Amino acid sequence: MTARIAIVEDEPELAALVADYARAAGYAAETYADGAVALDALRRAPPALVVLDLMLPGLDGLALCRLLRADADPVLAELPVVMVTARVEEIDRLLGLDAGADDYLCKPFSPRELMARIRAILRRAQRAAPAASDAPHVPAIDVDPAARRIALHGTVLDLTPSEYGILAALARRPGQVFSRAQLLDLARVGNANLDATDRAIDSHVKNLRRKLDAVLPGVEAIHSIYGLGYRLDL
Repeated sequence: MTARIAIVEDEPELAALVADYARAAGYAAETYADGAVALDALRRAPPALVVLDLMLPGLDGLALCRLLRADADPVLAELPVVMVTARVEEIDRLLGLDAGADDYLCKPFSPRELMARIRAILRRAQRAAPAASDAPHVPAIDVDPAARRIALHGTVLDLTPSEYGILAALARRPGQVFSRAQLLDLARVGNANLDATDRAIDSHVKNLRRKLDAVLPGVEAIHSIYGLGYRLDL
């Protein structure tokens, strides 16, 4: 069955361009120019993935994404979202990821890159879908945002604020690749004095690997993706 992609974008030319690329890639594409109209359509017939602009009339992209993530329907709550926007400030990247977006692209972007990211997200979603006969899944990693505490197989990890921010971001979307810039943004929450360099992130990840290995010896939980960033596989 052809996967349907919903494109929520109020720039008609850009929406048509993305739709054309999606159809050329083998997807069915539908476009919406208004956030509230799009939300109603998504609830009636959820697609495989949403390409969501941040600035929209009716209901902006952040609010729409948060409503999807909070929906009682698990299909909508887990619906993959790629957010696109012309706003490139760090706080905007942070807000987009915090709202539950699976990926983030800044305008202007390459439609080919967008299609590549869509394919990667849909592949991950397909692999993660449980079979009907699967036993209930018990998460290997448990994040408690209120206590800012993370447990691995029931063992609470002794983490610095920066390590917590990085691991919490990775654990929120296991299998997703986070760039160092994204991890820096997320690790700054509650830790404004974080050394804002790629080297700092690499150092924190090295320490996280050591602490994870103490609980799960020999298991490479955090993978380095050359030229892109880091991914958690648990």
